[in-house]
Amino acid sequence: MGAIEEVYDDLDTDVEFEEFEAAVEDKVEQMGGLADEETAAMLIAHELRDEEADTIADIEPGMNEVKFLGKVTAIGEVRTFERDDEEAEEGRVCNVDVADASGSVRVALWDDMAAAAEEELEVGQVLRVMGRPKEGYSGLEVSADKVEPDEDAEVDVQVLDTYQVEDLTLGASDVDLVGQVLDTDSIRTFDRDDGSKGRVANLTVGDETGRVRVTLWDDKADLAEEFEAGEVVEVGDGYVRERDGDLELHVGDRGTVERVDEDVEYVPETTDIADLEIDRTVDIAGGVIETDPKRTFDRDDGSEGQVRNVRIKDETGEIRVALWGDKADREIELADRVVFTDVEIQDGWQDDLEASANWRSTVSVLAGEGEAAAGAASGSGGSGAGDDRGADETGLGAFAEDGQKAAAEAVAGESDGDGTGASGGAAAATTDGSAEDVEFTGTVVQTGDPVVLDDGTQTKTVDTDASLRLGEEITVRGPERDGTIDADEVF
Repeated sequence: MGAIEEVYDDLDTDVEFEEFEAAVEDKVEQMGGLADEETAAMLIAHELRDEEADTIADIEPGMNEVKFLGKVTAIGEVRTFERDDEEAEEGRVCNVDVADASGSVRVALWDDMAAAAEEELEVGQVLRVMGRPKEGYSGLEVSADKVEPDEDAEVDVQVLDTYQVEDLTLGASDVDLVGQVLDTDSIRTFDRDDGSKGRVANLTVGDETGRVRVTLWDDKADLAEEFEAGEVVEVGDGYVRERDGDLELHVGDRGTVERVDEDVEYVPETTDIADLEIDRTVDIAGGVIETDPKRTFDRDDGSEGQVRNVRIKDETGEIRVALWGDKADREIELADRVVFTDVEIQDGWQDDLEASANWRSTVSVLAGEGEAAAGAASGSGGSGAGDDRGADETGLGAFAEDGQKAAAEAVAGESDGDGTGASGGAAAATTDGSAEDVEFTGTVVQTGDPVVLDDGTQTKTVDTDASLRLGEEITVRGPERDGTIDADEVF
């Protein structure tokens, strides 16, 4: 057996020996006698191995030719086009999405292969593909030279009619998913490599199994302005990609996002503020007890950025949340109930922990005025969710209609169902409406009418004409009736 045959036998390739041998002879000639047949054979074998793709994720633009295995997840329509040669027959192309456990890629089938795909291919089939990778309009694609079904091979990729968030896997395409809109972002523009302008925007949607960021490209980016948090939408013909370790559901020219009349509940697993640790990314919830004006600043690249700080409180503690970029424009007021997802816990001012809400985070305002102190009131129906709480006391469900009503009653000093007011203390109003003189010291967490004070364990509403500042510690004295202190003295 000659040197060429030995190298070829050690090479696992679909290339015929005659083709391999011819390539070796060409290599010897190209190198002008600097390499013998064995060396040239080893060089050709190395080049062939470089083009072998163990997984779809290994495919890169610029490879001469790749071979890989993938499951069909979507089959496009056959389109026709005119060739440059006016005498040539009309061309045909069909795009097929194939995936493996590592990712997904679009395969372009031409002419006879396109016609065969329309008649013979089915979603769920496993294909062996040989072709040339290139950068296409929607990302990486492979222009197929050869495609063969492989009935014996198995590829671990789910293909479902309807997905939930927990079903999403890298490479899935033709995805239909129904979820509740949690947050929206503004439309952004960018320059493509070919000099054209692109547009992109994002939604975040959630269902009973989790949440996912939905990326809307080009004309679809306008859809981000059509929906508001709380609405239920159906994403159609989406495809799953990965960004910074997280899965995203992308919507391109074939995709859709439509408002639907369905009930979908998203329940975030929030972490108690007292349990937060630095350098963790978590979900938190609480009542807003302090808001700062939005500030602008100059970045190193000369662009202008913006940030706004708010402070929230649950029954275990309080923390400042920095809202960056578009998040700083969210309408968040004192006493709003807010859930922040994917916030990063960092070192803050005066060695306090601080939560940072960046582009990956979502901000969901769940209730209106009158709930700032609800997180500190036991039994108010709203708090950061700890691991020992059930789903009924956690996340959006906890801040829905019943939770909002209870929280509002707690701040207003009305009964919470156990015969006490928001404070839950013995000094609450008696059932016959008689008043009892009390003295209470606390921090002003809401100004206006009514004033709300919090001493760290109790919350009191106060009727007073005194001019007070947010964050000021004061003592009030006077009769308490129906849960509200009618302040005769403020000092």
